Amino acid sequence: MKGFFLIVLPVLISVSLPSAGSEASGKGGPMFSSVSDTDLKLWYNHPAKNVWEAALPIGNGRLAGMVFGNTDKEIIQLNESSVWSGGPNRNDNPDALAALSAIRKLIFEGKFIEASKMAAENIQSKKNNGMMFQPVADLDLSFSGHDSANVTNYYRELDIEKAVVKVSYTVKGVKFTREVFSSFPDQVMIVHLSADKPSSLNFTIGATCPHLISDVSAKVNDLIVINGKTSDHEGVKSMINFTSLIKVIPEGGTITSKGNLININDADAVTIYISIATNFVNYNDVSADGNKRAEDYLNSAVKIPYTKLLSNHVAAYQKYFNRVKFDLGTTDSVKNPTDIRLRDFSSGNDPQFLVLYFQFNRYLLISSSQPGGQPANLQGIWNAGMNPSWDSKYTININTEMNYWPAEETNLAEMHEPLIQMVKELSVTGRETARVMYGAGGWMAHHNTDIWRITGPVDGINSAMWPMGGAWLSQHLWEKYMYSGDKEYLKSVYPVLKEATQFYLDFLIEEPVHKWLVVSPSMSPENKPNLPELQNTASIAAGVTMDNQILFDLFSNTIHAAEALKCDNDFIDRIKTIRKRLPPMQIGQFSQLQEWMQDVDNPKDQHRHVSHLFGLYPGKQISPYSTPELFDAARTSLIYRGDGGTGWSMAWKVNFWARFLDGNHAFTMIRNQLTPAKAEGRTMGGGGTYPNLFDAHPPFQIDGNFGCTAGIAEMLMQSHDGAIYLLPALPDAWKKGRISGLRARGGFEIVSLEWENGKITKAVIKSTIGGNCRLRVPNELIAEGDVTLAPAKGVNLNQFYIKDIVAKPIISVKAKLDKAVIPETTVYDFPTSPGKVYTLKMR
Repeated sequence: MKGFFLIVLPVLISVSLPSAGSEASGKGGPMFSSVSDTDLKLWYNHPAKNVWEAALPIGNGRLAGMVFGNTDKEIIQLNESSVWSGGPNRNDNPDALAALSAIRKLIFEGKFIEASKMAAENIQSKKNNGMMFQPVADLDLSFSGHDSANVTNYYRELDIEKAVVKVSYTVKGVKFTREVFSSFPDQVMIVHLSADKPSSLNFTIGATCPHLISDVSAKVNDLIVINGKTSDHEGVKSMINFTSLIKVIPEGGTITSKGNLININDADAVTIYISIATNFVNYNDVSADGNKRAEDYLNSAVKIPYTKLLSNHVAAYQKYFNRVKFDLGTTDSVKNPTDIRLRDFSSGNDPQFLVLYFQFNRYLLISSSQPGGQPANLQGIWNAGMNPSWDSKYTININTEMNYWPAEETNLAEMHEPLIQMVKELSVTGRETARVMYGAGGWMAHHNTDIWRITGPVDGINSAMWPMGGAWLSQHLWEKYMYSGDKEYLKSVYPVLKEATQFYLDFLIEEPVHKWLVVSPSMSPENKPNLPELQNTASIAAGVTMDNQILFDLFSNTIHAAEALKCDNDFIDRIKTIRKRLPPMQIGQFSQLQEWMQDVDNPKDQHRHVSHLFGLYPGKQISPYSTPELFDAARTSLIYRGDGGTGWSMAWKVNFWARFLDGNHAFTMIRNQLTPAKAEGRTMGGGGTYPNLFDAHPPFQIDGNFGCTAGIAEMLMQSHDGAIYLLPALPDAWKKGRISGLRARGGFEIVSLEWENGKITKAVIKSTIGGNCRLRVPNELIAEGDVTLAPAKGVNLNQFYIKDIVAKPIISVKAKLDKAVIPETTVYDFPTSPGKVYTLKMR
């Protein structure tokens, strides 16, 4: 449904709950004394009608659905994570290597347009730009006489504490209820329909499949079978076959079939089981029997009673979801439907809505990324379009990485595993790209990939010419270790880190002016330098700031990994030697952190990408304590960029402002993001949030959801800058609150954190692997028991809090820097033991 993102809200049917006042003001301070049963539910008093971005998402990491909640013609749009166009393929351009030296020479001579043209001819892929993530089908349920004119007491919800969508309404005195979920343990989707009076269910079940090669049939009374084949795309033949089995089991009444439809008459209740599978095994193997897989899932599930299916599902989901609890209090706004709360959030007082959004995004990550499955793509696992925007692939110059920013910190480490596995697979396919296109060892990837793990350039040269995707993804390998300290895991990913580093040791080239070693050709993702001769046509460059920051990060992480594993001493020495020759960060004539090696930034540039601030977040090279000049210059750059942008861009800015220790500005960005997409009078230039709380690029991209939740976590706790910093960026609006379950680097877990009026009242910290705990806090604390909080002195000796020395910046004589404004804090050290819990309270 490409282009289906224009929002026209359907007409309301009725107010659904007695407690749901039409416009509760939300004025006054939040209350902590009572909790509504709608606190962790998205709920609405009208169906989605035909608006996909108002439908409610369900998923188990493999099977996903969008539930519209229509009364007369219900739609449940179906996805399966391996339903992609095409098949195993490569998209390298073998002409690249022969042209590489000439392209570099043109760049160093300042002939950027000529270099860009040559790169387009010789580096840009001549094969394909990646495959498409595609839908499976729509499940259609038709209820005669259930049109809006006959419906009262309409209500629909997504309960994110249970991962269940529920729809209820009344027709002629009968209350009808539907419950829909995608079972984590049983690997089927379940639709359960019931009524509060016997023999009241009369409806028709059908399915529609959008694929050219497909068949839908109801050959027996209780089973619809869908067989299909995905699309060929850009010269790559489809090799994905899929099967969906829709089994219908009524309680009471009769069931018949006619044509491709199943008819239910006078039933008390009906359970629909949806099983979907493909022949996909992995990126280079499509030999599975999808039909048998689908049959096995279905045959196992139908033996389990509905109530047991539901309880199994909820238990499996809550194993992850319940790890984090968050409370900012409630106001009367919680009585309003979710779309009304979204409309009012930026100008109202509804702290619990932010909590709902934070937890909804954790729900999305659990639902779209499960161990053993595919990573969350550009739309997570939810897509209705046969030709979705950007193919709903993996954009690895920010978007895919952003999907996983909250994974470790918000206690969803298992959800990180699909991305880690994808990086391992890319390290295999990327070796050929490194060798064929650049004559280098190791592995690399450009700015985009797909389920077939392509690593060649994707799209036009002004997007494609970025050879840093593998390096950025490799940060996730190291960060996962930083949170767990698991040496066996580190051993498993170290070869991938080492080979990613090896590529750049071979690929870096000396630039002629400063004799720095730089990445060339490259670009600052999707942006162009402010050079008149470029006429805004070329982005190709060498030694851009983001590349240098990513390489400093990759090199440092590889060094620390080798040291932790006590291996590769000679390789460590070589990396250290090369790392010293990377360009230092530079502060330009407008007091900004330069985006390019030359001082060519435009202070009026408000581009959505803020790539040169990678070193601030998700990197850790820019600090108010150790690099104050860079800290101020980066802040100036972000002010120039403005507070608007696409949805994911605003989410990134939440994280930036959290790292700048400015909670009020971070909260401003959250308010900007939680503004209705396409709202009248909106001045953000895109972005915002859809009625179902999906992030708007526009169109829908899920990265902004995940990025914002990471940013909220960063406002409450940071652990990248030599210490665990509690409440580093608390906005004035969050007067009182509590959170539990956040994870910090070094194996620490924040069992509980409570605050009031900007001060910590209680903190409970668990150490899973022991070691020194250095704690930075806004007020003095005392420890319970025999633990002594000592004033921190010198370098933190905990190996997970080692800070790499960043080169001093080169500063333009025109720059005017301000002293960094840093909140007053107290810093403590105390020793910890594995498995022990430590309680701290306000002095």
